[in-house]
Amino acid sequence: MRKSFSYRIFLTILSVSATTLLPAYTQATTHVEEYSMQNAVVSQFVPATHKMNWSRDVNIDGEAAVLTRYVRKDDRNNGIAGEHFSSVVAENGTLKGFANISLDLINTALPSPERSEEIALAFLKEHAPELLPRMKISWVKPHDEPIRVERNGRYETETLTGMKVKARNLADGLWFWVIVGADENPMIFERDITWITFPGHRKTEKWLHDSWLKEQL
Repeated sequence: MRKSFSYRIFLTILSVSATTLLPAYTQATTHVEEYSMQNAVVSQFVPATHKMNWSRDVNIDGEAAVLTRYVRKDDRNNGIAGEHFSSVVAENGTLKGFANISLDLINTALPSPERSEEIALAFLKEHAPELLPRMKISWVKPHDEPIRVERNGRYETETLTGMKVKARNLADGLWFWVIVGADENPMIFERDITWITFPGHRKTEKWLHDSWLKEQL
């Protein structure tokens, strides 16, 4: 749906005003596309405790996409490296990935590898079935993500652990994974990841990873 001219003016005024309120890493946030805001897959995974914070155009392996970040409505730990739900949606509407980094998911028993694989396969069957026919699971094991937490005016780093089901799409050689949280819901999903075997590093941009994100914005 094409935005009206008046709506474009409103967005421009809003984005100019926001630059006086938001940290430097959010000031490039001016372009919010309908396919990102209304993507049905994304909306069902955004926690009810969260609100949209910002959105910006990005590129992922040369493909146009939109990175959208949600933070808690009560603003708990909402800075970079803190709690957030983020998504990357390609211009054609494909969900490239999401991450739910939440303090509520730490220090709780994880599902077994077998249960995690079951949850991951169910998720992929519903939301990315094209990845299944040539899917080869590499391993299923715990994966850690840091969270920057403020307590009594001091910052600490907590560790959020999920059960990562890592797989490769043999049709194109690209990697993808589902990380299942302690609540038995997908906590992180990423797809179409290009890996350079030698010298051994990821080529695809890490828009869902705050340690990488803060160097880009």
